[in-house]
Amino acid sequence: MTAPRTPRWLVWARDLQALAQSGLAYTENPFDRERYDSIMKIAVDMLATGSNADMTRVLELFTGQDGYATPKVVVRAAVFDERGRILLVREVLDHDRWTLPGGWADVNLSPVDNTVKEVREESGYDVRVKRLAAVWDRDRQGHPPGPFSSYTLCFICELTGGAAKTSVETSEIGWFAEDDIPADLSLGRVLPGQIARLFTHMRDAGLPTDFD
Repeated sequence: MTAPRTPRWLVWARDLQALAQSGLAYTENPFDRERYDSIMKIAVDMLATGSNADMTRVLELFTGQDGYATPKVVVRAAVFDERGRILLVREVLDHDRWTLPGGWADVNLSPVDNTVKEVREESGYDVRVKRLAAVWDRDRQGHPPGPFSSYTLCFICELTGGAAKTSVETSEIGWFAEDDIPADLSLGRVLPGQIARLFTHMRDAGLPTDFD
């Protein structure tokens, strides 16, 4: 079941894109390929019309995917210091809004390796991943709609070294107490309720992993 926040036209566009992508990955029949190409064009038109996005950009986005269509994976790190503060970074690509370090998972790296890499690249800090706190579905959590279905793996981490250092992706690094979380969060990446839940996980290591 998809959360009510996700527009139905977006759900349909994703379904059609996934159907076309998976079909094109496996069929060798030229007539079926033509049909799947037509389905892909319908999906592109739906997304472009519903979001007022550039048709060419949507076409590149959708047709750039290949193989069997699956949800995309994001990793996020909830890094806490000795004072119980959480690490946040300002994300350049989202108008310098604050978020947890992380991003799309890279191939050939485990979820833990991806998380450690993202923290180092975006903040300059070295961390040790302690446990998986949550596997959150983007739509069911209530993030603003995105073109693809995705899951976020959120890990509790402890600081082991390094020093604050911005990158091409980040413009500022900060540590924040639970009652001092900045208002200008990158809501496409993290929600206030998710950060509050991660503080709960930090305080209680016995909590089971959250999942949708």
